[in-house]
Amino acid sequence: MTGPDHVAPIEARVAAIEAILVEKGLLDTAKLDEIVQHFEEDLGPRNGAKVVARAWVDPEYRQRLLAAATAAIAELGFGGPEGDHMVVVENTPAVHNLVVCTLCSCYPWPTLGLPPKWYKAPAYRSRAVREPRLLLAEMGTVITDDVEIRVWDSSAEVRYLVLPQRPAGTEGLSEEALAVLVTRDSMIGVERQLTT
Repeated sequence: MTGPDHVAPIEARVAAIEAILVEKGLLDTAKLDEIVQHFEEDLGPRNGAKVVARAWVDPEYRQRLLAAATAAIAELGFGGPEGDHMVVVENTPAVHNLVVCTLCSCYPWPTLGLPPKWYKAPAYRSRAVREPRLLLAEMGTVITDDVEIRVWDSSAEVRYLVLPQRPAGTEGLSEEALAVLVTRDSMIGVERQLTT
């Protein structure tokens, strides 16, 4: 059985366990949501933002990052499971990169934290490959026809990180100030231009 009302057996079990834990006062769903949000938006993405900012200010680091991402990322102290074989792809004025995992939700946790819910959704996973330009436009990122879109399929063997273009007018900013400008979505490729 398929469809929007169908729940997989494992999801039904998880929901039942969660309901019991909430009923007994052992689980606060608001607190759990807060923890998940912290991992999704703060902890992991801040690591990736530091990697991007370093690449923006240090041309030698940028070259190492594009040539051997796993080792370059490890230089900043990030790595381990879910990030032990990384590839970094660079956005340019002529090329926009988009990351997806078409099979499940392979994602570089050490640099990006937990994957967003939409990243795991079947609609994103199929449309990113089939109609990336339209999908990105619906997500608020319009890529003009003169820009090539390259879609990278993460897997258990390799995970991708997008190196976004450095925003114009940021030449005088410190590495720390630049890192604040980098978003999780820009490192997945669903955002194109960062603004100051």
